[in-house]
Amino acid sequence: MSEYASLKINVPDGIQVSLAGSAVTVTGPKGKLTRDFAHTRMNISISDSEITIAAPLKGKRLKALVGTVGAHLKNMFKGVTTGHTYHMKVAYAHFPITVKVAGKQVMIENFMGERSKRVANIVGSVKVTVQGDELTLEGIDKEELGQTAANIHFATHVKKMDPRVFQDGVYVSGRA
Repeated sequence: MSEYASLKINVPDGIQVSLAGSAVTVTGPKGKLTRDFAHTRMNISISDSEITIAAPLKGKRLKALVGTVGAHLKNMFKGVTTGHTYHMKVAYAHFPITVKVAGKQVMIENFMGERSKRVANIVGSVKVTVQGDELTLEGIDKEELGQTAANIHFATHVKKMDPRVFQDGVYVSGRA
């Protein structure tokens, strides 16, 4: 580790990137994302069509953090150009589960024969569509998408039962 860690990322065509302090704003055909990297203390600079991320000191952790910031930026680029998609599958053994979207909430009915509905919140601007036993989550922010998928999964989490036997629930089946 004789030199400071740094990473250069090329900005894809059709994307505008701006820097205000430590907040990076990425604008593309699908929308606009802003993320503040102040907590990382990285030196971020933009020149022409290239973003440079540099660590302020030497060290393994800072080198890893440079890569993490770069991965976040690449996820933002993908989000504003093509978007992110999660696919979820409803699994049940006996009682058929009904899933409906009502505003900013996903209603899960008849889970293991329960009369009450289980509710999962939709985070941010994520769009949830239900088609039979398949749920499709679409959005430009990967973190909002992942949190929404986690909310839906944990709304059907079964406690105090053997997970090998009671496998009813809503699970992530794929990402794109």
